[in-house]
Amino acid sequence: MADDSEEAGFWLYDLRVETVLDGRTPVCRHVEGESFRVVGENLMFGAEQKVSMYALAGLIPLLPAKQRDTAPGDWMSTDAEVACPDPHCGGRFRIVREERRWFSHAETTGMPDARGTPYWKGQA
Repeated sequence: MADDSEEAGFWLYDLRVETVLDGRTPVCRHVEGESFRVVGENLMFGAEQKVSMYALAGLIPLLPAKQRDTAPGDWMSTDAEVACPDPHCGGRFRIVREERRWFSHAETTGMPDARGTPYWKGQA
């Protein structure tokens, strides 16, 4: 695996986003324990896992920031739950950082003079 000293690139955390109710009543269709993962730029849903598109619209802007390294006292490092955007809904989404992955700049950039083989073409 490459690191910062060998090649230009960056680390991203894989994320698991899980629905939590903790006794609260949802208004929207939220089922305790349903989840999806974020790996690189991809949202990965398991069989029969569902997430409200309205809730997802509220989560999407936070996910890239949650993937990146942040200072220990930054709220992005310390706060893990995000409320459903419906103010009457008790649904929450817990965003958990998991494994860190290295992404080569050459495998992820669109700049023609810096392009390499896209990272997803090297995956099985």
